[in-house]
Amino acid sequence: MAVKIRLKRMGSKRKPFYRIVVADSRSPRDGRFIEEIGYYNPIVEPVQVKIDEESVLKWLSNGAQPSDTVRNILSREGIMKKFHDSKYSK
Repeated sequence: MAVKIRLKRMGSKRKPFYRIVVADSRSPRDGRFIEEIGYYNPIVEPVQVKIDEESVLKWLSNGAQPSDTVRNILSREGIMKKFHDSKYSK
């Protein structure tokens, strides 16, 4: 089973709000998910991001693949660097 970390769109028309979820790659974008690990609000200034860093690192170490947008968000928050350091520091 391929597991992805991706965005689930919430909110109303022209006012998007995204939840960062871990889901099976075969499930629809706004469909079933395994775990919610944060949110991303691009509308407010500055952009609002809240991520459960511990669970993200757990899922990444278990082989979950982030989507391109989520990878950019995680890089901006410094989580991808922590994951890379923990992976190659052994």
